[in-house]
Amino acid sequence: MSKFLKRSAQGAGVPHEKGTSNLETVKMTLPSKIVLSMGQHIGAPAAPAVAKGDQVYVGTVVGRAGGFVSADIHSGVSGTVAEITTITAPNGAKQTAVVITPDGEQKLDPAIAPPQVTDLKSFQDAVRASGLVGLGGAGFPTAVKLAPKNLDEIDTLLINGAECEPYITSDNRCFIEDTRHVLNGIKQVMKYLEIPKCVIGIEGNKPEAIAKMKAAIDAPGIEVKELPCRYPQGAEKVLIENCTGREVPFPGLPSDVGVVVMNVTSVAFVSKYLETGIPLTTKRLTVDGDIVAKPQNVEVIIGTPIRELLDFCGGLTAEPGKVLYGGPMMGTCVADLDQPILKNNNAVLAFSEKMARIPKATNCIHCGRCTNACPLGLSAKEIVQAYNKGNVELLIELNADLCMSCGTCSFVCPAKRPLAPSIALAKIMMKNGGKK
Repeated sequence: MSKFLKRSAQGAGVPHEKGTSNLETVKMTLPSKIVLSMGQHIGAPAAPAVAKGDQVYVGTVVGRAGGFVSADIHSGVSGTVAEITTITAPNGAKQTAVVITPDGEQKLDPAIAPPQVTDLKSFQDAVRASGLVGLGGAGFPTAVKLAPKNLDEIDTLLINGAECEPYITSDNRCFIEDTRHVLNGIKQVMKYLEIPKCVIGIEGNKPEAIAKMKAAIDAPGIEVKELPCRYPQGAEKVLIENCTGREVPFPGLPSDVGVVVMNVTSVAFVSKYLETGIPLTTKRLTVDGDIVAKPQNVEVIIGTPIRELLDFCGGLTAEPGKVLYGGPMMGTCVADLDQPILKNNNAVLAFSEKMARIPKATNCIHCGRCTNACPLGLSAKEIVQAYNKGNVELLIELNADLCMSCGTCSFVCPAKRPLAPSIALAKIMMKNGGKK
C-alpha cells in the first residue's frame, strides 16, 4: 500500500451517470432459450447434471458444483434441455453450457421447499444449495465466504452497497425495492455466524437508499455508513478501510481483519431463499448506454441471451461500438450478442462507436497520477515498463499481481495510455512463467 495516502483517499472522481436510479425494476418476458454456462463463478466449473431431451423445471439443478470452491447451476425456466454445448466465456475461455428451451409454463421443481435452518451448518448448507455467488461482479461462491477458518475472530459484517461505477443502479434499486430482504438477510448472517456488528456502506449520491435503510433498521448492531462518492469505493479493501478503519494486509483477505463482506444483492437473496427455497435463477441488472432505446433496470432469467434482453429494452438505436458486461470501468466486452446473462452480471451497457472510441495514446509525461490514484499504491507506469521488457522478477517486486483491474490508472492518465489492460496482460505473463 502507498504510504502517503490511505486507500480510501485514493481513486478517481468518475462521472455520476445514474440515469436509471429512479426507475423501478421491470420483469422481462420469457426468452426463447436460456444458455447456462457451467463456469459462472470463481473456482471449479460445475458439471452438467442433465442430458439432451431431459425435462427440467424452475429451480432444477442442471449443473453440480465441481468442488468446494464452486456452485450449483439451476434452471430458471421449465422446459426441455435442447443441447449440451460449448460457449466462449467473456475472458475467451471455452466453457460447457446447458441450453434449455422453455415450455412457457414456468412450473417449479417439485423438490423446491424452504430449507430447514437451525444452526450454522444448516445455514451454510442452505446457502450452498441455493447456488449463490457474489452478485456484485466477483462471482465468489458465497457458502465459502460464509465459512472462514477464523470465524470466531469475525466481528463485522460489511454490506457493499457503494455501487461506484457509472451507469449501474441495480444495487440502489435493491436497497429501495427489497429493503425488507436486505435487512432480514443481514440478520440471518449475523445470527448464524454470531457476528455482533454490521455496517451497510452506501455512497452519498444514493439518498433514497440511505434513508430507507436507516428507517428500516430495527435491531442493535446494524448501522448505515454514508460513503464518499469516489471510485473505486466498492473495492473490498477500500470499503473495509473506510467503514472500519482497518487495513487488509498484503497478501490477505477481509477475514484477516475480522470482516466478512457481502454485496447487498447477495444478502437480500439469502433472505429470499430462506423464505421460498427458490435457488438463484434470476438477476436484477441495469441496461443502459447511449444507444439503448429504453434504459431501465430489469429482472432477467439467468442464461437469457443479451440480444433478447436488449430487444426487451427497445433495441439499439445504432450499431454498437461496444457492449459490456458490467460497468465502463471494470466491465468485460461482449464479443457476441448471443452471449448469455451470467449470475454475477449487474449491468449490460451498449455504447455508440463515438462513445466507445479509445483515445489516442501519447508519450508518458511521468506525472505520477497513476500511482497517486491507485487504491493499492501500485506503480502502473513501472509495471507496464517491466511487462514490455518481459521482466517477471521486477513484476513480482512491484506486486503487479495485486492489481484488481479497477482501471483507475487508465482513467486518470493524461496521456491516455492503456495502463490497466497492459497490467492485466502482465499478470497473465507472470502466471505463464514469463511467456506473453
